[in-house]
Amino acid sequence: MPTIKILPHPEYCPEGAEVKAPAGTSICEALLDNGIEIEHACDMSCACTTCHCIVRKGFQSLNEMDENEEDLLDRAWGLEPNSRLSCQAILAQEDLVVEIPKYSINHAKEKH
Repeated sequence: MPTIKILPHPEYCPEGAEVKAPAGTSICEALLDNGIEIEHACDMSCACTTCHCIVRKGFQSLNEMDENEEDLLDRAWGLEPNSRLSCQAILAQEDLVVEIPKYSINHAKEKH
């Protein structure tokens, strides 16, 4: 079962975190299942960019991006070559290191 190391983020995990998740799980699902409340305004339907993450290690092990994800990522804040929408990035067997950008395009987010 791969491990995802999440780099420190002031809001979601100030100390950073490491979580395990089965292959076939999206990064977003893995984080949410482990208490890291990453934004996902479209309920993981690949319709926004609020779950944007940067994969610092293990990027090549993830599933290929489809055209819809590529188009949406163009609008993400802090886009980098190894950016993914965490709701679309599916784990394989390799460990990952993931950074959640400090900001998203969703300036006023809802509180649950």
